[in-house]
Amino acid sequence: MIAAIALAALLQTGAAPARPVVVASKPFGESYLLAEMFSQLLEARGFRVDRRPGLGATDIAFRALRGGAIDVYPEYTGTGLLAILGEQPLGTAAAVYQRVSREFRTRFNVRWLPPLGFENSYAIAVRRATADSLHLATLSDLARVGQSLRAGLTPDFIGRADGLPGLQRAYGLAFREVRTLVPAVKYQGLATGQVDVIDGYSTDGLIARYDLVVLRDDRHFFPPYEAAALAAGRLATELPGAVAALTELSGRLDEARMRALNKRVEVDGTAVRVVARDALTSLGLVGAGIAAASPSADVPRQGLMSYLNGERDAIARLTARHIELVALSLLAALLIALPLGLLLERQARHAEGVIRAVGVLQTLPGIALLAFMIPLLGIGVVPALVALVLYSLYPIVRNTYTGVRDADPAAVAAARALGMTDAQILGHVRLPLAAPVIMAGIRTAAVIDVGTATLAAFIGAGGLGEPIVAGLALSDTRMILSGAIPAALLAIGVDAGLGVVERWTRPGP
Repeated sequence: MIAAIALAALLQTGAAPARPVVVASKPFGESYLLAEMFSQLLEARGFRVDRRPGLGATDIAFRALRGGAIDVYPEYTGTGLLAILGEQPLGTAAAVYQRVSREFRTRFNVRWLPPLGFENSYAIAVRRATADSLHLATLSDLARVGQSLRAGLTPDFIGRADGLPGLQRAYGLAFREVRTLVPAVKYQGLATGQVDVIDGYSTDGLIARYDLVVLRDDRHFFPPYEAAALAAGRLATELPGAVAALTELSGRLDEARMRALNKRVEVDGTAVRVVARDALTSLGLVGAGIAAASPSADVPRQGLMSYLNGERDAIARLTARHIELVALSLLAALLIALPLGLLLERQARHAEGVIRAVGVLQTLPGIALLAFMIPLLGIGVVPALVALVLYSLYPIVRNTYTGVRDADPAAVAAARALGMTDAQILGHVRLPLAAPVIMAGIRTAAVIDVGTATLAAFIGAGGLGEPIVAGLALSDTRMILSGAIPAALLAIGVDAGLGVVERWTRPGP
């Protein structure tokens, strides 16, 4: 069996693959790390890799896999059973793996590769002081006092069948307050007393860092969560050597090793790529020569300015992508919104209804709109551009309609008295008078675009949201700021530049 896998990998790498393997992750530390290990292992076997880190929660990542936008990402068997198949927990890890393996292949043409060797179950954690004062050791104990406590839970956990809804059914669990927190923030919130209970993962390095108590699942609600590579069926058909390469990692990672690796990323602040490389080297899956290029020992975490200086090339690349997303989406929005605003001025009876309908798009959460695009357009730049265009329409349409409609009535009447046609009045009187109002709408749309484009990272479109999402997942403030500061400066610069254009459009005295 091992010889066959090695032969398949050798045959596959003998010729350059026709396309890269698209490797994705979900937005939390361990998923980033496992995806990077997949990527480096594939590259060591001669495959090109297109990384798509930090996709949204389970639903977004799995939609992307089914839709052909990605080839593989790290997933957990219990998540597949409850959150994707919607089934009830099964007894053993082997039974869960067999079930999801069979059903995913039949229903979705998706393959579970053999598990990596460790489980990463949900861990409901409290501060040690809270556990001692309230005598908390199990989830049944938590249910007894839950109504006096505040919970800080991730959005994925709040909505999933194997998350809060399931715990409420299994234990009768209810909290005084539930706050939605991203993975890194929830640990800080618990440590500072902003919340009393959080959801984590059993292999999280931050559990030890904050000396938390993990409450025992005494009713065995949570199913086994074996980590494994979840791959699209077409990967085995098109690039069988890639599947063979990924299978080399199966059974090689135990829980203790994974917890130590997560600690290096989440607590020590070591770069994900370095930890992934060191892990593969220690397992003998990549050569020691690769490790020699950079020492494996962790170094003290850099200050913000040193970090930004070291990442300047990456920041420049991400800023360029961000500008590309904003410029293309704003141009497309102008091509749609300006004619629509002018048309509505001619059809005043229906104008407000149409404008309100366009305005409804502004009320949709950005990540929800992006997620809606995935089944239609996949992931990447195209769905991000469509979502940004939809977000940009309202201020341009509204200001175009209002500016042209309210153009100086006396000037319009004078032009009409001079015998000018409606088209001449529009081109020579109304539009020049409305130009400052229209430019104000364009400025608003541009600033909205700059901010909303940071969410494009959740669907693999890149841009300055990429380090922000990664920094939130890895609890790295420097990484967050490396995306947030350029995004803020870009918004200020875009608004200032368009402000100059707006002043040029103002009619003279």
